[in-house]
Amino acid sequence: MRSPSSPSDAVVIVGGGFGGLFTALALQRRQPNCPIVLIEPRDRFLFQPLLYELLSDELQAWEVAPRYDQLLNNGICWIRDSVVGIDQTSQSIELASGDRLSWSQLVLATGSKANDFGIPGVKEHSCGFRDLGDVRRLKQWLSNLHQQRDEDAGLIIVGAGPTGVELACKLADLIDGAASVRLVEMGDEILPGSTAFNRERAQAALECKGVVVQLNTSVSEVKSSSAVLADGAVLRHAGLVWTAGSSPSIPAISPTPVLERGRLAVDDDLRLVGCTNTFALGDLSARPGSPWPASAQVAMQQGDATAAAIAQLRMEEEPQAFQFEDRGEMLSLGIGEATLTGMGLTLAGPLAFQLRRATYLTRLPGLSLGLRSAGAWLLNR
Repeated sequence: MRSPSSPSDAVVIVGGGFGGLFTALALQRRQPNCPIVLIEPRDRFLFQPLLYELLSDELQAWEVAPRYDQLLNNGICWIRDSVVGIDQTSQSIELASGDRLSWSQLVLATGSKANDFGIPGVKEHSCGFRDLGDVRRLKQWLSNLHQQRDEDAGLIIVGAGPTGVELACKLADLIDGAASVRLVEMGDEILPGSTAFNRERAQAALECKGVVVQLNTSVSEVKSSSAVLADGAVLRHAGLVWTAGSSPSIPAISPTPVLERGRLAVDDDLRLVGCTNTFALGDLSARPGSPWPASAQVAMQQGDATAAAIAQLRMEEEPQAFQFEDRGEMLSLGIGEATLTGMGLTLAGPLAFQLRRATYLTRLPGLSLGLRSAGAWLLNR
C-alpha cells in the first residue's frame, strides 16, 4: 500500500475484484510506464469460484485469497481506502480518509453486494457466501452440527442459482449426514440460466447427496433459528445461507450517470454512456439492449479489453468494442465432482473437476502464484 496521491495523468481503478485487478495487471503489461492507481479497501483479492474448495480445505487461503501486496508490483500503486464520491466534471475522487485524487482515465469495478429484497431478518440472521468471513462462519456451523448431530435442524440455502447449488453440494459432502441440507428456490427450477446438461447433472448430484430441494417456495422472514415461508410454514435451521440475489455497488457519482436495469449503462467499448474517460466493468455495468452474464469470466475479459481501450485512448486512438467470448460454464458439485460445458466439451465427474480446477488455476492473477498453486495441487493429488 502506498500514499494516497496520484499524478493528473494517472489511470485510477476503483475496486480490486476480477474486473479491476485484471485491468490493472493487463494495462501494466501493455504500458509499463503508465501511472496506475488501484483503490481497494480489502487486503486480499478473492478468487470467488474457488471459495468452495477453501470451505472444504481442498485449497488453502493463499491460493484462493492472495494478498494485494503480493500480486501488485512497483508499477501499480495500491491505496487501501474506500471511495465516497466521484466528480466527473473535475475528474477527481474523494476517499473515506478525506484525501482527493485526480485521474486521466477512470475504471469503476466495485462489483455487487447481497440483495435481501427487504425481507425481514435476512441481514441479522443469515450468512452469505461472498468472502473469507462467510467461509469461517460456515465452518463453525459445520463444527457445531457435527457435535450436536441434530437431524431436525440442518442448514438452509436460499437461492438455487450457481452459488446456491454448488454450495449445497459441497455442504452435503462436508456435513456427512450429521444434519440435513435444504435448498429453497422461489422459481420452478434450479440453475435457470445454465445449460440443460449442467442442470441435469446438478439435479442428479443434489438427489444423490440427499439435499432437499423446495421449488416455488418464497421466504417471507428469517429468524435466528427458523425461516418463515410465504405460505406460513416454518422451517427450523441451525444456519441459513442467503444466495438469492445481488445488487450493484454503485459509488456516488456526479453528475448522475445513466442507468440500465439498475446498473451503470455503458456503450459497446465499456465507457459510461455520455462519458469519454470513464469505464465500468463486471456486475456494476450493463449494456442497453444486450446484457452480458454476471460472471467472473465476463469481468476478466472486460478487464483485458479495458486495458486495451485505455492504451488506445492514451495514444489518441478510439477504443474497439468489447466482444464477449463465452467459454462455457463450470460448476462444482461437491468434493472431487464437477460438471462443465464449453471449450468443445460436455463432461461431468472427477475428470470435469480436475479440468475445472486446472482452468481456474491458470487464470489466477500473477503467473508465479498460479504455478505455485498448480504445483501444490499436483503434489496433493
